[in-house]
Amino acid sequence: MNAPFLEQQARQTLAVVDCDIHPAHRTPGELLPYLEPRWREHYQTYGVHVRQALSSTLMYPRMMAAGMRTDALPSAGPAGSDLDMLRKQHLDPVNVEFGLLMALSKGGMEERNPEFAAAMSRATNDWQIDHWVRQEPRLRAGIVVPQEFPEAAVTEIERCAADRRYVQIMLSSRPSDPLGHPRYWPIYAAAERAGLPIGLHPVGYNGGHPSTGSGWPTYYLQEHYVFVACMEALAASFIVGGVFERFPGLKVVLVEGGFAWAPALAWRMDKHFDKFRKEVPHLKQRPSEYLRRHIWWTTQPIEEPEHARHLVEIIDWIGWDRLLYSSDYPHWDYDNPSFSFKFPMTETQRRKIFRDNAMALYRLS
Repeated sequence: MNAPFLEQQARQTLAVVDCDIHPAHRTPGELLPYLEPRWREHYQTYGVHVRQALSSTLMYPRMMAAGMRTDALPSAGPAGSDLDMLRKQHLDPVNVEFGLLMALSKGGMEERNPEFAAAMSRATNDWQIDHWVRQEPRLRAGIVVPQEFPEAAVTEIERCAADRRYVQIMLSSRPSDPLGHPRYWPIYAAAERAGLPIGLHPVGYNGGHPSTGSGWPTYYLQEHYVFVACMEALAASFIVGGVFERFPGLKVVLVEGGFAWAPALAWRMDKHFDKFRKEVPHLKQRPSEYLRRHIWWTTQPIEEPEHARHLVEIIDWIGWDRLLYSSDYPHWDYDNPSFSFKFPMTETQRRKIFRDNAMALYRLS
């Protein structure tokens, strides 16, 4: 798990857009300068109050080393906290043209105190610009929002959206309610107005609910797999809840949740839609049409079937314009773009996945 990063035999020649890089706070107090005195005192006195009993730990077994590679540890601070190491270990050797930040460190998405959640989200967004994007022009930020408090989330989206250094709106894929629920719709309306995609990424807290949906996992293998089940449930909720019918311009990116399951989910939903469509008269299209029109997927961790042609057939169904390269730096299952696909692609397909699809979706230039 913690073997050294694979050394590049030669510099990556194709410029890539990496859609999943995790920045970390070098010290626990790194957000303090970005909080108003009232919330700075609150943070120092009470800390955060996330949707689980033990706010200082991740759910078993991901609490161990936070899933980071030991060879990504800088001399001071946790993995992901050193910009120079990010440049030397990832941005430069793999020729990253743009890297999208996924700031998951208690930024407000899971905070239970509504006003504090808004303050933490605002601080995290300002911190991303100051500590990362302003210092490294290849990086772009995602807007962290207090997603359980949609009115405050909309305020934060509208504060940041005009700044083109923010390229998407981040939501946790483990919300309190399925994300198709109308309580979240103000966020989608704001995203549509801003022209920004919604990026869903798994986070460590489940709100006290078993991550599998059928009890607590026993092994890390199970915990890592349930990212898929989580994304399937959210994709179905978006579609069947009518989100894409209400917001036809909304674009959703499923990050770190795989994609090989997409055709099977669509086939199953289409079959049931044909029988139960009177229950959902708000849907004007078959579920598979919404899925293929409104959802994008990132590549890490990519499924690896025994016969690579099976993965090609799945991408043919999803669309070669729907996949986005992601590395998950600095986590243990980091994907180097030189080794992350084990089947041949045409030059056009390769350029789409590693660069062009993300350039178009996030309007990067």
